[in-house]
Amino acid sequence: MAGLARGAPPAEPGTGLTLAEAGGGSGPDLTLLYEINGLSKAAPPWFDKIMGFVGEYGIMLGLAVVGLWAWWSVRRSATVDDAVASVAGLAWAPLAAAAAVVVNIPIRGFVERPRPFVDHPKELEVLVEGKTDFSFVSDHSTMAMALAVGIFLVHRRLGFAALGLAFAEGFLRIYMGVHYPTDVIGGFALGTAVTLLLAPLALALLTPLVSAIAGSKLGVLVVAKQPRGGRGAERRGGYGVPGPRNEDGGGERGLAA
Repeated sequence: MAGLARGAPPAEPGTGLTLAEAGGGSGPDLTLLYEINGLSKAAPPWFDKIMGFVGEYGIMLGLAVVGLWAWWSVRRSATVDDAVASVAGLAWAPLAAAAAVVVNIPIRGFVERPRPFVDHPKELEVLVEGKTDFSFVSDHSTMAMALAVGIFLVHRRLGFAALGLAFAEGFLRIYMGVHYPTDVIGGFALGTAVTLLLAPLALALLTPLVSAIAGSKLGVLVVAKQPRGGRGAERRGGYGVPGPRNEDGGGERGLAA
């Protein structure tokens, strides 16, 4: 497909209107879409196939790996209370992503914004076919940011890595020609808002459950096995059972009390 010249978008055939005036995106939103998606036109086909897979599945798998890495790390917290709080926070991350996607259902139905390739089929290089739902807001961007923020609340270092992946996901949704930039920005905002606003309620429900698991035979899922008499917990079956909260605990891992 021929590349689009820089400058004002071309007119829709037979209308005398620019693409920005004809519908869909407009102004900087459409211009930025052309600029980013134009990179895919200049790239070799094999590279675009890789980017299509990464943008559709790869980054989400990467975020799952980062989340599992964070879980493996926080299980070795100095105290059992820290481990319980951190594991509960990490459990909230995928639940927040699911909740954000559910919240997005009525938003999409209300806005009813067509995908960019529907309004501008001749100007975009679409790397993933078969998208028939509405465009605003981006589900992938919403889920990626919700997961990243959830991880960041628990583990700062890995959280920054997760945020980097989330921003890369948003960029690729535009690169692939399946979303406008404002779809991605809306997804970032929605994922962040749902994760932060519902976190207090979610953690109030998840923390007792995770604490009960820590004191059961499945305690290894919450806290790594420690030598008998380990710091910050009574012992039951070789795993920590939460004791009084350590107000001095902290470090780069663990949610704030």
